[in-house]
Amino acid sequence: MIKLGVNVDHIATVRQARMTFEPDPVAGAALADLAGADVITIHLREDRRHIQDRDLEIMRKTVYTKLNLEMALSDEIIDIALKTKPDQVTFVPEKRQEVTTEGGLDVISNKNILPDIVKKFKDAGILVSFFIDPDQGQIAASKDTGAEYVELHTGTYANAGTDAERAPLLEKLATAGKYAEELGIKVNAGHGLTYKNTGALIDSMDIEELHIGHSIISRSIFVGIKEAVREMKELIYQYESLK
Repeated sequence: MIKLGVNVDHIATVRQARMTFEPDPVAGAALADLAGADVITIHLREDRRHIQDRDLEIMRKTVYTKLNLEMALSDEIIDIALKTKPDQVTFVPEKRQEVTTEGGLDVISNKNILPDIVKKFKDAGILVSFFIDPDQGQIAASKDTGAEYVELHTGTYANAGTDAERAPLLEKLATAGKYAEELGIKVNAGHGLTYKNTGALIDSMDIEELHIGHSIISRSIFVGIKEAVREMKELIYQYESLK
């Protein structure tokens, strides 16, 4: 069954809006864990706009499922990750001015430095994933660096306004996923996914992990995080059982 990764960054976004102690993303991660989340995802940004160092440190001690740390190619964050030892790191591009991550990491342009970085994490027993656009060149470059996973950027698909616009984007994602599998790389997917558009993605391709944040946290405001996670898990199960 597809694993559900719940990104709790936006709990921290609400907390940081008042620079206070609540709501605590650590508590949110624990509740998501209890509700059946298979992965807890957080992004420790260089500007610390939401997740803070203490959140990562405490979650490393309290998350009993898989802890996935999204991070930039920053020496500071790399050092923190190697010290904290999440179960998995996902390298993403990062811009200070962006509201959320825009597009995938350019693995091709970073091929000279990435193999050594990947080796450091693999030697430390940490899985490595690259958040990339559904592009065969980027997938092949990811394979060459030694990464075990790629997370395909689904934002363009998620933001499409009509079924006619979504169809070729789904096909592109599916083609990229098959190519990654042929190369022996596990395929994750995420960004912009909701309770409305995730089903079609499941229908179209084979996925190891779905990483979903904003939609689940938004839903949790009205029904609670445990129920919001359960609803997404049930949606995944329903669509997978029909394949």
